[in-house]
Amino acid sequence: MKALHFGAGNIGRGFIGKLLAEAGAELTFADANSQLIERINQSGEYKVNVVGTQHQVDLVKNVSAVNATSSDVLEHIRKADIITTAVGPQVLDKIASTLAEGLRLRFEDGNTSPLNIIACENMVRGSTHLKAEVLKALPAEYHAKLEQQVGFVDSAVDRIVPPAAASDPLEVTVESFSEWIVDKSQFLGPIPDIKGMELTDNLMAFLERKLFTLNTGHIVTAYLGYLKGYNTIREAIEDPEICDKVRLAMQQSGEVLVRRYGFDRQQHQAYIEKILGRFANPYLVDEIDRVGRQPLRKLGSDDRLIKPLRGTLEYELDNSALLEGIAAALHYKSTDDPQAVQLQGWLSEEGVASTLVKVTGLPADLPCIQEIVRLYEAK
Repeated sequence: MKALHFGAGNIGRGFIGKLLAEAGAELTFADANSQLIERINQSGEYKVNVVGTQHQVDLVKNVSAVNATSSDVLEHIRKADIITTAVGPQVLDKIASTLAEGLRLRFEDGNTSPLNIIACENMVRGSTHLKAEVLKALPAEYHAKLEQQVGFVDSAVDRIVPPAAASDPLEVTVESFSEWIVDKSQFLGPIPDIKGMELTDNLMAFLERKLFTLNTGHIVTAYLGYLKGYNTIREAIEDPEICDKVRLAMQQSGEVLVRRYGFDRQQHQAYIEKILGRFANPYLVDEIDRVGRQPLRKLGSDDRLIKPLRGTLEYELDNSALLEGIAAALHYKSTDDPQAVQLQGWLSEEGVASTLVKVTGLPADLPCIQEIVRLYEAK
């Protein structure tokens, strides 16, 4: 199995790339960092520190890399059996034109073997979104071949992979917990046998479970921790007041999942407690600025704060802790983060209520808007 993975960063090397390599794939990373590419090609392997209740070191072998901005990557697209990405939602659109060009060459070669593309991003239906962008860049005469020969498989990914200092620049540290759940109905041809890749026919339930629980809890921890001056997620979650508020926020978003998808309430509570334990992992140094960055995206209508809030409004459920998390998000400041700077500019120029409506897409007459304003002003 020939595999091409876009994004040789910590998530690419420590999660998806690791699973592909361990499945016996002939793995090539595509990245724009020329120094990283050179190091991968020189060593052909790298270490992954897996930390949880125990600490183990795994060696990922037989890997190579190619510059994602060069024509070399097109050769790999032409011959790949599976293509995955871990580049971030903002970069995903940028690789669509590269994929389109490589697919055009693949079709012209007469390569009719099925190819599956899986966007492993922190977004809902990322592969479906990527397909739409690829179709925009691909000449119309090849669209039928794409539908016949290329599967765009949506997935939900869950693993905390924070930056970690190491003497070896290729070495990466990851938590022991991981989930990679894929929509089995979207594959074309035989589904590859990859240990750690779970198949489902109800992906949206798992996408929202992850978004409403891990992502919601993570971001509420970050913004409440920021307000108290903490530097890491672990420091914040070990504050009993913050921990109680984060648990309540995940319970409130979780009640939406129970109503919408029929999740067992007790099992979901156990999932919440597992996530709280992950946040307190003593081996992970997960900085609040890493988790809290890009607040405009994270306050978006379909993201980790507002989408669960909209669910509580739909089912007329308590949302007090979610509202407090949103109010805390509005206080987040970082001169190194353009979105944080933009957010603070809007708050200063337009006020809290108007900024909330602009950023979240919520109707201006919702009572919760004024409650968020009240909570914001009380901080």
